[in-house]
Amino acid sequence: MKKTSAINDLLKVMARLRSPTGCPWDREQNHYTLRRHAIEEVYELIDAIEAGDDHEMAEELGDLLLQIVFHCQMAKERGAFDFEKVCRLIVEKLVRRHPHVFGKIKVKNVDEVWVNWEKSKRRKSTEPNTPAIQPSTVFPTFAALLRAEKLMKKALKAKLPLAGQNSKRRLAKTALARELFDLAELAQARGWSAEELLSVEIKRRERRFRQQERRNLQT
Repeated sequence: MKKTSAINDLLKVMARLRSPTGCPWDREQNHYTLRRHAIEEVYELIDAIEAGDDHEMAEELGDLLLQIVFHCQMAKERGAFDFEKVCRLIVEKLVRRHPHVFGKIKVKNVDEVWVNWEKSKRRKSTEPNTPAIQPSTVFPTFAALLRAEKLMKKALKAKLPLAGQNSKRRLAKTALARELFDLAELAQARGWSAEELLSVEIKRRERRFRQQERRNLQT
């Protein structure tokens, strides 16, 4: 029996599941109904990584790959794109973003890699004076705390001033973890969602950061 590529087998299985004689559940899914599954698979992969479980990591990577193949199959059915195009786009992006490997640019360290990467992203933007802090730069589907962390990192990279008062507090990791949990508990006790409250605050901070950056571009 001829041995076939595992990825080709996966693509064929997914196409079969979506076929008229396939699985009723798989056939009725669409991009929207599957959107949360990808997030769940990523969190399960993170758990496996943190547990140092290679077998579990391989399984979770497979579950995450399934989500990609699932979306590609549905897009192929619509005539939008397929798995081949997704692979080709990421190959092109990797080559484009690593001119120090595939091009003539020379770098001495990781810091220079980041500098060149930011330059390439800014060159790609077609809009002049595009702010680094945009609503789309911190994805709204991320968990609020993760979004807050990413927003702060982006603000620091853009050299935008943060509040500063919290960064000066001396607090152990365990104490900070308890404080975060206590705040979520306090919100729950008052009938509020800590996730929603933080999301609202993130949007407020994003607006403030964009205003600050616009002022910086004008000076």
